[in-house]
Amino acid sequence: QVQLVESGGGLVQAGGSLRLSCVVSGTIFSGHAMGWYRQAPGNQREVVATISSGGNAYYVDHALGRFTISRDNAKNTVYLQMNSLKPEDTAVYYCNRVSPQTNWGQGTQVAVSS
Repeated sequence: QVQLVESGGGLVQAGGSLRLSCVVSGTIFSGHAMGWYRQAPGNQREVVATISSGGNAYYVDHALGRFTISRDNAKNTVYLQMNSLKPEDTAVYYCNRVSPQTNWGQGTQVAVSS
């Protein structure tokens, strides 16, 4: 059974930084593209960034230049470095495989104050 455990969220002021981590177990981590997703109150879950098994990264427009996704296959971990945070980045952040997605973890809460 695949397990996803996200951590690293918190409360920061606008302009601050956070580094999110997601430890993956129960699957061959290195063979899957992984993604970070977020869900703000009242909104649907949306993709933020993805990284292929080979390390190629993709970012949605609002994350480009501010966020960096990376992975450590030896540690079965995917990271999201978030800089220049804005209040609109406030959400619960989740990781998951790009495809096929598995059961979602509990996520990690990110709150950005103005």
